[in-house]
Amino acid sequence: MSTIFLTTEINAPIQRCFDLSRSIDLHKLSTSKTNEKAVAGVTTGLIGLHETVTWRAKHFGIYQTMETKITAFIAPEYFESSMVRGAFKSIFHKHIFEEVNGKTIMKDEFNFEAPFGFPGKIFSKLILNNYMKRLLEERNLLIKEVAESEQWKEFLK
Repeated sequence: MSTIFLTTEINAPIQRCFDLSRSIDLHKLSTSKTNEKAVAGVTTGLIGLHETVTWRAKHFGIYQTMETKITAFIAPEYFESSMVRGAFKSIFHKHIFEEVNGKTIMKDEFNFEAPFGFPGKIFSKLILNNYMKRLLEERNLLIKEVAESEQWKEFLK
């Protein structure tokens, strides 16, 4: 199992950051270079507790489908998403939010395990860890940019 920890400081209210983090539309924008689309479940707006979304995206030249579910939800401090079906052996993502001195500290704990046993572990170590970290960093940067500008209003109507 691999784990990625990220911390992002955002100069915006906690509720705004929390909601932008669960926005299907903002997620689609952050993953546009992989042509990610929400194809089933919640496909637009904000995802909530016990809801699912099925994503279709192109990674490493191959289109893949993954269904995730929100498995825990304590607004505006915390939510968890878990893979229900997909190419990975498992994915579990904790989204944690704290308000400190008028800013939001957004933390990600992203746990994943590649399939295929030992070869999957080698692939994770050599390629997949950095690839997944970069995707999360790009997503968090966009959340920060949108939350700190007036653009957030386009996603949280």
